Amino acid sequence: MSKANYTGGQILTDVTPGLKKTHFTLPAMIFFLYCACAGGAFGVESMISSSGPGLTLILLVLIPILWALPIGLYCSELTNLIPVDAGPYVWTRMAFGEFWGFAFGFWMALAMYLTGAAYVVLAVDYIGNIIALSPAVAFMIKAAFIIIFTIVNLRGLEEVSTLSTIFCVIILVAFAAVAVVGLAHWTNNPFDPVMVQGENAFSSWGTGIAIGVWMYCGYVVIAYIGGEVENPQIIPKGMKICIVLITLSYLLPTLGGIVSTGPWEEWGINIDYATVLSRNLAPWAGVAFMICAVIAQCSIFNASITSATRSFIPMAQDNLCPKFLAKLSPKRGVPVIPILILAVVNLILVNINFEVLVTILSPVLFVLYVGLAFAYAKLRKDYPVEKRGLYAVKGGKLAVVYICGGPLLVGIISFLVNGTNYFLLGFVAILAAVIFYPICKWIYGGLYKKDPEAYPINPKTRLAKGDLGRFGIFFLLFGFVAFAGSFFLQWYEGGWGPAYYLETYGSGIMSNFDLMLSIARWGGVVLLVLGVIFYFIGKKVDPADK
Repeated sequence: MSKANYTGGQILTDVTPGLKKTHFTLPAMIFFLYCACAGGAFGVESMISSSGPGLTLILLVLIPILWALPIGLYCSELTNLIPVDAGPYVWTRMAFGEFWGFAFGFWMALAMYLTGAAYVVLAVDYIGNIIALSPAVAFMIKAAFIIIFTIVNLRGLEEVSTLSTIFCVIILVAFAAVAVVGLAHWTNNPFDPVMVQGENAFSSWGTGIAIGVWMYCGYVVIAYIGGEVENPQIIPKGMKICIVLITLSYLLPTLGGIVSTGPWEEWGINIDYATVLSRNLAPWAGVAFMICAVIAQCSIFNASITSATRSFIPMAQDNLCPKFLAKLSPKRGVPVIPILILAVVNLILVNINFEVLVTILSPVLFVLYVGLAFAYAKLRKDYPVEKRGLYAVKGGKLAVVYICGGPLLVGIISFLVNGTNYFLLGFVAILAAVIFYPICKWIYGGLYKKDPEAYPINPKTRLAKGDLGRFGIFFLLFGFVAFAGSFFLQWYEGGWGPAYYLETYGSGIMSNFDLMLSIARWGGVVLLVLGVIFYFIGKKVDPADK
């Protein structure tokens, strides 16, 4: 249904024939979201030592308000309005056109396919903290995890949900134990100090935000199975409860750990949540908690397979990638080929150092979350809330400002303070979208092949009408980010950056702080020039279809 003819209700329902619908109870939805988005507070430990104990606690409250809740709200509303798999691709395509939809879908799929193996590696690392593992045994355990959760996902979403429920209960019990034991042995002032001494306040805030935002990512995972949820009206309530549950499961164990176990500078180095139990209860309790840490990583990995393997379904239906990526098994209605491909990719990645992949792909997620907020604002205008008769965020224009403004503020800060290496290499993945889009459009036909009248192409470029102008906007936007960001990073990291990157990397581009800044700055200039050229050429010879 076109937005001009919209009279109410859901749109794009049942766009994937053969997709099996699963009914979620409220607890099942909460537990699935928890496993997909958090899987416990692992990772917060490094916030304490890098930002200070007091600031860590403050950020664990502020970040959900400015980042997690807005994302959860727009995912809940859009999944009710447009209940499809791979929602971010579909939402962005509907809001801003085929090119931007491809870019967002491509980025998200790439990130999910190439970084999911990290959870398997972490799980086996936790096992290695309990018992010594040879490289061969470690790989066999990694392979076993991959095979087990591949089989679970091949069976269907219901089985994934059941396993998530079991995992979530175990994780929550473990962190509740840390909170109770830690708070019962309160000896330290959690706000002494608030921030790391000897560093400026902005640096402490920046580092804490960069880590904290990662702890509150993942809420769009529900959008990747939106077409398989039989009762999407359960999503908003489940999302809100889950965000509160995640916040409490981060905040209370962290508070219990800080007040009972010190020194705080050792957190993430020689002290972690298991230490709280081993010191204040018994050594066996610490070992039991490490087993829960393995389960936590498995829970996230299990959910990540589910979301990643749905990412290409609507893109394949729109002729922007191979059709076999959208093929579903007739019996269970799951994407068998993508699940098997992902298993092979994970088996390869757990054997190599894929830190560079994570560095390249991580910054893209900040762009995605912020961009989806603006797609939400556009779709809210195109499909008025008063016509829908569905769940929608209350508050009118103020709600839209909050949902766009919070992630924009936090996203900009996170993109910049993650590090010059992340900032620079993130553009590799960002620019890949503008390279692969025309290739996929030329090979597979895109939306024009699906409906030539609704999605006309420019016969000279064989791309959608107006795409040259869209490329121009793309280059202008990210050219400005690269150029302006280089000056910020020079100020933010200039005092310690050269020595840090040289010590960390030893040689190569990432070891040379000044070279990275120069590449970002002059690369930004090149992108700005390309942006101007493409934009004005597009206006002249490739106007967008009205």
